[in-house]
Amino acid sequence: MTGKVLLLSGSPRLEGNTAQILGECAEVLEREGIATETVLLAEMHIQSCTACGLCSGGECALDDGLNDIIAKIREADGFIVGTPVYFGTARGDVLSALQRIGMVSMASDGFLSRKVGGPIVVARRGGHTATLQELWMFFLINDMIVPGSTYWNMVFGRTPGEALDDEEGMQTVRRFAENVAFLIRKLQ
Repeated sequence: MTGKVLLLSGSPRLEGNTAQILGECAEVLEREGIATETVLLAEMHIQSCTACGLCSGGECALDDGLNDIIAKIREADGFIVGTPVYFGTARGDVLSALQRIGMVSMASDGFLSRKVGGPIVVARRGGHTATLQELWMFFLINDMIVPGSTYWNMVFGRTPGEALDDEEGMQTVRRFAENVAFLIRKLQ
């Protein structure tokens, strides 16, 4: 394996659509020779950033497990975030995690800079593009490299497993994963 990608699942359901789609993404990455690890926010209780300014040492002052995720991101070549869409936006704990990860990176050594990745969003009917734009801002302001795909990284589905039936959405996610692997190999 050449390279590693950390996938962050923002679904509250361990077997929900977001987790299943990230599983498919991980399969593609591994088939392309990239090691993967998936972290499930459903197993954590992520707090919001308090803007305390104590993260300049490379870790967040809040003790809720996010520093373990930060350590995994530091070791990875890529970072992909998957989230369900709630009321036209990413889940609150996903945004809290990303804001704190970004603060630590910016306040310390810029560990996110030039990592390859991007967001994948899942919703029943709408809110995909607003959520993608919201998450793209995290990746771009942190100097990360976000590859494209055949469409935007969004998949439609409500009940667990339904999103896997969105052929175009899954084709887009698979191509995105291939492009992440391609870029990681090119950058090494």
